[in-house]
Amino acid sequence: MEYLLGLVDLPWWGYIVVTLVLTHITIASVTIFLHRHQAHRALDLSPAVSHFFRFWLWLTTGMITKEWAAIHRKHHAKCETEEDPHSPQILGIKKVLWDGIELYRQACLDKTITEKFGHGTPDDWIERNLYGKYNTAGIVLLGGIDLALFGVYGITIWAVQMLWIPLLAAGVINGIGHFWGYRNFENEDASTNIFPIGILIGGEELHNNHHTFGTSAKLSYKWWEFDIGWMYIRILEICGLAKVRRVAPVVKVREAKPVVDFDTLQTVIANRYQIASQYAKQLKETVSAEIEQLRASAKLPQAPDWNPSKQMRLWLKQEAKDIDPNDQIRLSMLLEQSKMLETIYEMRQELSQLWERSSATKEQLLKQLQDWCKRAEASGIASLQDFSRQLRGYAMA
Repeated sequence: MEYLLGLVDLPWWGYIVVTLVLTHITIASVTIFLHRHQAHRALDLSPAVSHFFRFWLWLTTGMITKEWAAIHRKHHAKCETEEDPHSPQILGIKKVLWDGIELYRQACLDKTITEKFGHGTPDDWIERNLYGKYNTAGIVLLGGIDLALFGVYGITIWAVQMLWIPLLAAGVINGIGHFWGYRNFENEDASTNIFPIGILIGGEELHNNHHTFGTSAKLSYKWWEFDIGWMYIRILEICGLAKVRRVAPVVKVREAKPVVDFDTLQTVIANRYQIASQYAKQLKETVSAEIEQLRASAKLPQAPDWNPSKQMRLWLKQEAKDIDPNDQIRLSMLLEQSKMLETIYEMRQELSQLWERSSATKEQLLKQLQDWCKRAEASGIASLQDFSRQLRGYAMA
């Protein structure tokens, strides 16, 4: 029976550790190389590190870099539409969660995707003649290596390696990451953060953050979120093996200026999701108190399935065009009952005009923002006045 054990003899827990380490290297390769480096160009990698990731992914997944990057770029470009290669909002959560790898394979067959979205990916001799041409040879080779090293246990290790990316990346991230979780930002799609601790899937758990700042090399945003992929990138950067090109913009609050200037305007436009989130946060207590007064005066009907305070906070983060048509009726009813809520909501939507695409010049947008601050500070709503004064101190960090 000893010949069935392979060259490496480990205790039962040793095989589990080996499997977890090997699959984690694969996850790191996907998030650092395929996703952040190739698909989004958020960082540069040294040739040696870049080629190691290519070789490892050839062994463990058989995925072709150009195809993966192209499909992911199309996902961002056509997110939550009929053209999205793997949207649970369109195809259903069960389809994407359990058949995510089949959706990926179907997209690989559409060569127009790689032609349109696959630019800038490796096209050297080894990619054309080995990694791209014989992409399944690597996983066959890996099976032989696992069998030789670990014997019959190697078959199980190899099987887990083959299932790891299809299940966690193609299924969980593409499925649950657009269906269930919490949202830091109310961006245009349904992306969510599955967990605040991004270890199991290399940081990709923080999917709402990623879709909000698609070209950021760092996927965590809140101080309590952890992105292990970013930790690896920083280690590589310290060792001179990587260079971060872009991270999410951060707002710095300085002493309020008497009048907002172009620097403030640029900060507001570049950080629109943070501004919207901060607006909802700072007006939260005022909104809740006003709604409680409406309820006490019987101006607001009781509905066990509806929390108007929570819903209003969500509406303050969203653009008007993104509100569900069924919610528009409730929103209109709420605003009709309170001049204060109407002012808070309308002032929030006026901010949207600053970052929406328009023909307005920078000078015109600056005048709009200056006028907005004047009206906010003359509103008589203390929390709105505080927000405006804070906004006058916003600058890019």
